[in-house]
Amino acid sequence: MTEDTGIAGNEHDAEAERELSWRAKSVGLAAVDIDDAELLHGWRSDPVTAYEIGIWPRSLTAMRERIERDGDDDDRDDFLILLPDSTPIGHIALSGQNIVNGTAQVELMLAPQHRGHGHGTDALDALVDLAFGELPMHRLTAETHTDNAPALAVLAKSGFVHEGISRAACLHRGRRHDLAVFSLLRPEWEALNRPRAWDA
Repeated sequence: MTEDTGIAGNEHDAEAERELSWRAKSVGLAAVDIDDAELLHGWRSDPVTAYEIGIWPRSLTAMRERIERDGDDDDRDDFLILLPDSTPIGHIALSGQNIVNGTAQVELMLAPQHRGHGHGTDALDALVDLAFGELPMHRLTAETHTDNAPALAVLAKSGFVHEGISRAACLHRGRRHDLAVFSLLRPEWEALNRPRAWDA
């Protein structure tokens, strides 16, 4: 998970308004489709993003194939984060969904020029509300580098609890990095004193 993400790309050049799957306080969530491949590829190719979430750049073709494959995967849901004017500003996902155990992992990536405005928190709150309010999830988890201060702050603000450290769990550019492990349980979500996404 990261708030430090890649280049903005063309941001779909005055893209026509998309159908929203879910709405939040300052943003909306729209399902990712194959036409978003170039945008996501640009964000993920940024070296800061690669460091923060421990990825390496892949080809645009590989990104298209991944979107097509993930679209048929019942274990994950991927969304573009959109401003009210339909400008895409990031990506958020609910991955590794296990309906039997009620568990899933959250992923978040924001374009750098859209950080610091509360959009990451609003998008994460919306995804959490989807997981607990519409899906039968009981436990959500998230991981990020221990020095990724913006992501750590977003997770804490959204109510996630710091469970511990996965030592040397990520290899990037020949170095091992520790990952901070966070979780949010359904009773903790229920106790949060904030409006739900469906009240937006």
